[in-house]
Amino acid sequence: MYRYDAIDQAIVDARVDEFRDQVARRLAGDIPEDDFKPLRLMNGIYLQLHAYMIRVAIPYGTLSSAQMRMLAHIARRYDRDYGHFTTRQNIQYNWIKLDETPDLLADLAKVEMHAFQTSGNCIRNISSDQFAGAAADEVGDPRPYAELLRQWSTLHPEFSFLPRKFKIAVIASDTDRAAMKLHDIGLQLIKGDAGELGFKVYVGGGMGRTPIIAPLIREWLPMADYLSYMEAILRVYNRHGRRDNIYKARIKILVSELGAEEFTRQVEEEFAHLKPLGIDAPKAELDRIIAQFPDPALDASAPDSLDLSNEDFAAWVRQNTHPHKVPGHIIVTISLKPVGGIPGDASSAQMDLIADLAEQHGGDEIRVTHSQNLVLPHVRKDALFGLWQALKGAGLASANLDLASDVISCPGLDYCTLANARSIPVAQTIAEKLAPRELDIGELKIKVSGCINGCGHHHAGHIGILGVDRKGEENYQLLLGGSGAEDTTLAKILGPGFDENGIVKAVEKLVAHYLDVRTSPSERFLDTYRRLGAQTFKEAVYG
Repeated sequence: MYRYDAIDQAIVDARVDEFRDQVARRLAGDIPEDDFKPLRLMNGIYLQLHAYMIRVAIPYGTLSSAQMRMLAHIARRYDRDYGHFTTRQNIQYNWIKLDETPDLLADLAKVEMHAFQTSGNCIRNISSDQFAGAAADEVGDPRPYAELLRQWSTLHPEFSFLPRKFKIAVIASDTDRAAMKLHDIGLQLIKGDAGELGFKVYVGGGMGRTPIIAPLIREWLPMADYLSYMEAILRVYNRHGRRDNIYKARIKILVSELGAEEFTRQVEEEFAHLKPLGIDAPKAELDRIIAQFPDPALDASAPDSLDLSNEDFAAWVRQNTHPHKVPGHIIVTISLKPVGGIPGDASSAQMDLIADLAEQHGGDEIRVTHSQNLVLPHVRKDALFGLWQALKGAGLASANLDLASDVISCPGLDYCTLANARSIPVAQTIAEKLAPRELDIGELKIKVSGCINGCGHHHAGHIGILGVDRKGEENYQLLLGGSGAEDTTLAKILGPGFDENGIVKAVEKLVAHYLDVRTSPSERFLDTYRRLGAQTFKEAVYG
């Protein structure tokens, strides 16, 4: 994984010192809240319903054991002993005291972490595939190229005040585990005719109030032109993006209004001006970054078989592991979705245990996923049973990846000032209701958002739930047919909304109908919906 150099560390340390002075002046009354707000947001600090919240950046979702232990320390020292992993591969702490934030940020800086560019109208945390560098189906490790983007975009003066926030995802396989086409820029690492690496470039995707799937604007972007082309895209957006209307400010609106063809033409024109200026990373610099992501020293002669005589262990292996590119090894997903628990939450003790297990069995790496779970990417198969036992003892061995109880949820009205409805109780109740049948139900991605901003990715859910305010009451819209995978589709509203009890019953009816009409147990809920259409499900729910 990438290690900070002197420049990285100097930037982060200077920002901590700067913010410490700003907080002192705010607490002394020298800076009014209206002036302080943009300063704290630049450091990832929000004022939520009950307390301050800080969002910590986890670039491309990759953590070391030392960094995870620091996150555990922060949970104990500055929060209420837990953290919340998000759909942006970050972590949030919801009970922070403002006067302690400079010390918190200084602690993060000790392990090469920070919280800036996790809020505001700038380029946010660069996301990637949680299996990067381990999956057998990728053409290369996408993380060095995400890291190059991180360095290029960090405090970039031209792109620190964009029309709206900006999100980029980088993947390296045809299997999309990062919802790439639902980002402002989606990049797929591919190989050219001579085996050289380059990118497919998608621009203008997103969820929220106006969900749009990003169109492909370039079939092949040579690696040598990588940063200059990214800069061209951002310049066109910065020049023409709406600043008069927050609801029309995202790049997806610009691409939609101009049309993909005209937007591409303007980007190519800007790119032609930028390319001769030499802003792309020199090969030596790219090679330096790539060298920070070596393949771990894995023993390819390790035993490649598993003893699955323990039924609970076998069920967990089937559901929560993924093939590794090196024989004798396996990728492990750690569920942060115990039935009835809060999706994405982990206690300090659980974080410490995961850090220990990563150090012992995972190549000293942990990954955060878009579905609010964690991954150990490089586990020897002959260590897997002991690993599972340790996870089970800590309440971290739910065998439910991509099943009905693996619900994605934003914090909703329990914490967020933007939310219209609670998300967490709905997610918990649905998981409890469906968990007893989830193996029979099969793959079912349920995603819950407490407001139209869509932090729970409801538009990408096989079943999506959106909390809205209906005449002062919490109301929940039901959406069907979404996917954030390579077969990207947007979920559509099925009909009138429900109260909290009603939305749970509606989901139960949907699932019961699916089980009645599917052609076989291998036909997923999403496949059945696509085959039959919405009407039959609408009749099952509304009568």
